[in-house]
Amino acid sequence: MKVFVAGASGAIGRRLLPQLIEAGHDVTGMTRSESSAERMRSKGAKAVVCDAFDRPALGRALAEAAPDVVINQLTALPEDYDIRKIDYGPTNRLRTEGTRNLIEASLEAGARRMIAQSISFLIAPEGESVRDEDARAFTDAPAPFDAGVVAALEMEREVTGTPGLEGLVLRYGFFYGPGTYYADDGYLAEETRKRRQPIVGRGTGVFSFCHVDDAAGATVTAVERGAPGIYNVCDDEPAAMRDWLPLYAEVVGAKKPLRIPRPIARLLAGRFAVVMATELRGNSNAKIKRELGWQPTYASWRQGFREARG
Repeated sequence: MKVFVAGASGAIGRRLLPQLIEAGHDVTGMTRSESSAERMRSKGAKAVVCDAFDRPALGRALAEAAPDVVINQLTALPEDYDIRKIDYGPTNRLRTEGTRNLIEASLEAGARRMIAQSISFLIAPEGESVRDEDARAFTDAPAPFDAGVVAALEMEREVTGTPGLEGLVLRYGFFYGPGTYYADDGYLAEETRKRRQPIVGRGTGVFSFCHVDDAAGATVTAVERGAPGIYNVCDDEPAAMRDWLPLYAEVVGAKKPLRIPRPIARLLAGRFAVVMATELRGNSNAKIKRELGWQPTYASWRQGFREARG
């Protein structure tokens, strides 16, 4: 099939293009950088330099590629994930305005299917420790994450609710592996080495992880099969922060994480950081395994942290 990947130079896109090519697809990657486009071409993909907000140029790019399937991996997150001052605004705009532009251009070009990136950790911190895709979204989250949740939900509705388009939303878990915040040279690895990523309170926030290669593999699977809808993409072992962070610290060569009380953490990092560390719910991957037949290569972060540091 002909596959068009918007956001092809990001952490997922760089792992996704080779997997799509290996699976036999005719791939065109979209990026805003000519240097990134050249890297894609060197790997065997076609490439186009285009901005998702330039609607006429986007229409021309899709018309030329004439894809069967369009993959939306558009994000604009900063290199440093400082939860105290992160700006979700650019990514929120891509997930709303950028997605609308991409859907319109895809329909005009005759695409029949769209796969879109979302986040599994947008669910509210309530109920059981591990939740499925039907859990309530955390629209009342502390700012600025609340706006990020609203933008992601708008994107999900557009992708799954557009007539004439088979829309699948993949809610990825926390990425680790090459090019991510958790990579050996990533922001959170360095923060952990500096002992700036502590266990807050009892460390009961439950995280669901996903290696970038597994995220890419799930995306290839969604290109080839699966009914429209929303699917969590994460490993088989959601884990409390008190369990995964000590192992992660060991793997990246850091000392044992500090432990700090909730009130101090809230003072230092804000309410949202405390909610994530102590109240976050994990995500079930049962639906995508059952309905698409997908299995993660790294079934657990225990294995993945050690074997796929990036």
